[in-house]
Amino acid sequence: MFRIGICCCVVVLLMISSGLSVEGLGVNWGTMASHKLPPKTVVQMLKDNGIQKVKLFDADQSSMSALAGTDIEVMVAIPNDQLLAMNDYDRAKDWVKRNVTRYNFKGGVNIKYVAVGNEPFLTSYNNSFINTTFPALQNIQNALNDAGVGDNVKATVPLNADVYNSPEDNAVPSAGRFRQDISEQMNQIVGFLHQNNAPFTVNIYPFLSLYANEHFPVDFAFFDGAANPIVDNGIQYTNVFDANYDTLVSALKAAGYGDMPVLVGEVGWPTEGDRNANVNLAYRFYKGLLPRLAANKGTPLRPGYMEVYLFGLIDEDIKSIAPGNFERHWGIFRYDGQPKFPMDLTGQGQDKLLAGAQDVKYLPNKWCRLRPDAKDLSKLADNINYACTFSDCTALGYGSSCNGLDANGNASYAFNMYFQVQNQDEFSCNFQGLAMVTDVNISQANCNFSIQIATSFSPELLPGILVLVAGFAVLLLLSSIQLSL
Repeated sequence: MFRIGICCCVVVLLMISSGLSVEGLGVNWGTMASHKLPPKTVVQMLKDNGIQKVKLFDADQSSMSALAGTDIEVMVAIPNDQLLAMNDYDRAKDWVKRNVTRYNFKGGVNIKYVAVGNEPFLTSYNNSFINTTFPALQNIQNALNDAGVGDNVKATVPLNADVYNSPEDNAVPSAGRFRQDISEQMNQIVGFLHQNNAPFTVNIYPFLSLYANEHFPVDFAFFDGAANPIVDNGIQYTNVFDANYDTLVSALKAAGYGDMPVLVGEVGWPTEGDRNANVNLAYRFYKGLLPRLAANKGTPLRPGYMEVYLFGLIDEDIKSIAPGNFERHWGIFRYDGQPKFPMDLTGQGQDKLLAGAQDVKYLPNKWCRLRPDAKDLSKLADNINYACTFSDCTALGYGSSCNGLDANGNASYAFNMYFQVQNQDEFSCNFQGLAMVTDVNISQANCNFSIQIATSFSPELLPGILVLVAGFAVLLLLSSIQLSL
């Protein structure tokens, strides 16, 4: 998924050995949160839920240390802002030494893939990584080979589905081709992956098809049937996931690599931040996807086993919301590691809540709210703006769980989110005399006024972090909040 800064999903390899467990279950584990769960707690969540593969967005030492000795298969990653550095072979060798071979010992980390960049050819990046991605891929794989681990650890490039034409472009799957503007780079990448027996990695998001086009048929985003399927050479496509995947298969075939293995690096459904991002639709999506994977159904052009990375594990409250308010809410777990809705990762249809994070410590039962006796509201909008710049107010946006609050409720929600991010520092609940601390839970109906988890996080560092990811994005959010002041 689109990211800014240090990035934040799931490898789900669904092979059912019995009705009780899934072999190879994994998750995309992103860490762009103001208050992170301890890595050991997250790894225990993976183990408790039978997840045997995990995809990271970096190679952070704390995450890697927690994964050591677990035998969970890991995909480590090189962020886009390091691709240029990896064009130097000596630096690529050093990266492999520091982040791969140092963990290659009995009881170490079971690294299977290195993700070179994350969706580097997104059109929104304006060609920033067009000329650095392939050389970085070459150098990393060659460094893995030279280190003697290349047979077991493969470099790949997680790419967005926008690298090829898609059903949204009114193209049938059999007409799939790589984008003309990057055809040279894609042919180089695909050829090199083939040469090294590495998979092609693609991120497919049916939710984004629905989000981007208000006329997109809703049922086509799911797996329970569509009234008007796409018909391509006698093949009926009843969902956009199959159609999108087979468009890639056709593009690979046209490039001369029709048998190349494909990993779905990211696929999921957000639960907040848009009228179509909610728990009910997320439940519907996973209830359709997981049984298909468990049954090894595949797609019309690639029937059989499919390796898929679900996106994502835990919500991340400081991700950029430039693509949409939903960006912070892709997790199948909340910010505190608690499950959002029932789902059966075995794909057997036995819905139950996943095992949540254990022994989570929360801050005290205190909230920050708008003072009931506040008189001068002339600076209220500016204070809400400030609070939402340095905390997550996406639940206030159109179609979200807190969109129904009145103006006073909006203010209290914004003030409380900032207060929690600042570890309930009482000086952070002032807002020019407009706010006060209360020990009364001010949640309303479906709108939860959360209490943050207790961590060793230093709140004084947050403004610097958030300035990097906020920018104009907060303006997009605030424009959708009905303040009615």
